[in-house]
Amino acid sequence: MRKSSPATLPALALACLALAAAGCSTATTEKAVEQVDKVVDETYEVTYEVTGKTVDSVSFHDGGGTAIAPNLVTAEQPGTAWSKTVTLRGIMPPAVSPSSVDNSADLTCKVIYKGKVIKEAKGEAAMAGGCVTVSPIP
Repeated sequence: MRKSSPATLPALALACLALAAAGCSTATTEKAVEQVDKVVDETYEVTYEVTGKTVDSVSFHDGGGTAIAPNLVTAEQPGTAWSKTVTLRGIMPPAVSPSSVDNSADLTCKVIYKGKVIKEAKGEAAMAGGCVTVSPIP
């Protein structure tokens, strides 16, 4: 059986629920709902890292809120090498975004999961959108 990506699990559950009357079996619907529930309740840790010549602030998802409306926290004047480990839940996306008024700040952001970099951005990409990725929960 092929594993579904985290983004497809809610879609699968909704599709089965919507199609239950049209032939999607109850067992399939229950299994899809069970998978979604497991993913939503499971927690995971990521470490955010930001470096640069001048880092004025770092905004990041801290694990609060919901997957649809995650809590965004901002660390002001964090220094030139900043890191933070947070516990996120389910399909909540890891996200960290550095900012600097210095265009030559040479910013880099990373999202690290289980010792591996799962998202990295440098320079203009780090300043424009930061590092945002999907939940690594399978």
